[in-house]
Amino acid sequence: MSSYASLRRCLSFEQALAPFHVDEDLPFANVLPVAVVEQVFADEGVAFGASNDSVFTPSVTLWAFLSQVLENDKSCRAAVSRVLASRLAAGETPCSQDTAAYCRARAKLPASVLKHLALQTGRSLEVQVPGAWLWHGKHVTLVDGTTILLPDTLANQAAYPQQSTQDVGVGFPILRMVVLLSLATASLLGMALAPYQGKETGETALLRRLLDQVPAGEVLLADRYYCTYWLVAMAQARGSDVVFRMHHLRDYDFRRGQRLGADDHVVSWHRPQRPDWMDEATYATIPETLTMRELRVHITTPGCRTPEIVVVTTLTDATTYAKDDIADLYHDRWHVEPDIRAIKASLKMEHLRCQTPLMIAKEIWVHFLGYNLVRKVSCQAALLQEVHPRAVSFTASKQTVNAARSQLTQASLGERLRQGDLLLRELGKERVGNRPDRWEPRLVKRRPKQYKHLRVPRAEARARLLKRRTG
Repeated sequence: MSSYASLRRCLSFEQALAPFHVDEDLPFANVLPVAVVEQVFADEGVAFGASNDSVFTPSVTLWAFLSQVLENDKSCRAAVSRVLASRLAAGETPCSQDTAAYCRARAKLPASVLKHLALQTGRSLEVQVPGAWLWHGKHVTLVDGTTILLPDTLANQAAYPQQSTQDVGVGFPILRMVVLLSLATASLLGMALAPYQGKETGETALLRRLLDQVPAGEVLLADRYYCTYWLVAMAQARGSDVVFRMHHLRDYDFRRGQRLGADDHVVSWHRPQRPDWMDEATYATIPETLTMRELRVHITTPGCRTPEIVVVTTLTDATTYAKDDIADLYHDRWHVEPDIRAIKASLKMEHLRCQTPLMIAKEIWVHFLGYNLVRKVSCQAALLQEVHPRAVSFTASKQTVNAARSQLTQASLGERLRQGDLLLRELGKERVGNRPDRWEPRLVKRRPKQYKHLRVPRAEARARLLKRRTG
């Protein structure tokens, strides 16, 4: 047993995770057991704040960091204020509102610990879902990429340079990210990041780095950008299947191949020439042909720009996987868009706050840990109300976690169970609106303030302004 369990603390790991309903008598309680969290910290040798007068122990720092990424006010001062309020509620002596101690404690949390906890939460949740939440009994993993802006510091610019089209001192550092998300629970199952530009920084390169995190038997679901011979071959070599939209540069002809039905056939893809990024040894392991199923889907929904699409898959058994089922599965790919929006907009990850790449990594992984824990809460509510977890609002789940944080942190076990059961049952009634095939113009009504854009480094603009005032 970890030594953390026996140390006297004003706030334990059990209390730090209490807002996420981790007690044993609640559904999915063993997705991230407290004992596992304690062991992960102990294995990494995270043992700061051991003196009796220390405020920011690992458990307190984790509690504050999670609150910081889930609350709307993401400042360090707000996080410290929440720690102060928690101490007062527990009858402890007040702590200083100076943020220096908290910032030093955050810096001592290893990114590897936060990554381990985030991925374990997502994967443990995925393996415990009921069979009714799966597609044909299979786990389906959504794939997509996005970008995130960072504070404009020298360290961030060195690691994640701004776009080459922007002048120095005017743009922001930017990183590219590819995520693996569960179709059943929307939880994060994997993530790879890289600079926005450069060799092996594209989305397909990042997905290749993630393929080992996809268990055999799962289905990868992605748009046509990922529909390459290499990704299909590598996924199959690991025992995974794929459902992609046909890449726009690949030709197809439904008059050829083994006909399975109308606009549905099986064909052979032939291995292209070796790309520059692949070594000869790896190229030799790629099969010379792939057996692929291609099916054409006609789209009749008003507002759709494309009247038809071609979907390709390695699921070639038309008896087990009907054409309409494959088409419906690809239609569900759009879930990845609101999922990424939940990460970037609801959690405000579009523009991060930390000043160095090391802290940026920690900030990203604690966001994903918080995101997965909130998704777990949604799944708990869904199970109690016997609905699919995607029917439960992510924003409502986050708001419930934030609203009950103080009470659940200080409550006894019995009171946590009572409040947790009631909160989850009420949360299960907060449904996402049924808006199938909604199409909206990508326009906004609210006008931002009409400030001119900064075209030179801020120091230079400030110097010009001062010169005009003194001249």
